[in-house]
Amino acid sequence: MTGLFVCAGVLAAASVFGVLHRRRSGRVRVRGRDEGQRLGADRLGDELGERATLVQFSSAFCAPCRATRRILGEVSGMVPGVRHVEIDAEARLDLVRELGILKTPTVLVLDADGRVVRRAAGQPRTADVIAALGEAV
Repeated sequence: MTGLFVCAGVLAAASVFGVLHRRRSGRVRVRGRDEGQRLGADRLGDELGERATLVQFSSAFCAPCRATRRILGEVSGMVPGVRHVEIDAEARLDLVRELGILKTPTVLVLDADGRVVRRAAGQPRTADVIAALGEAV
């Protein structure tokens, strides 16, 4: 009987953790430690957008990275002056460590000066990316 209660408790805890993790994944949010962080074209290996830049950290076998690439490509095509830059996280471990990238995909929204204004870990929704761009431009 005790084993049944323990099993039910573990299942309940795992379910709560799964729901909370799923709700947080992909949400675009402001991160306090990003304040003041600046990324230039020299560090990104590509040009910044005229108004904003969407920087995506990806890895080779990441399925959500492909969907994120599509979403960011569509958004950068819709909004003038916005550029999408994709960085292979495995090839740029120095930048990954410096910026505290813990999972792929991670998207950084940069303003025209290259300052990080928003961050999303996981696959973001199109509406969230557009809203984050509103703060950057």
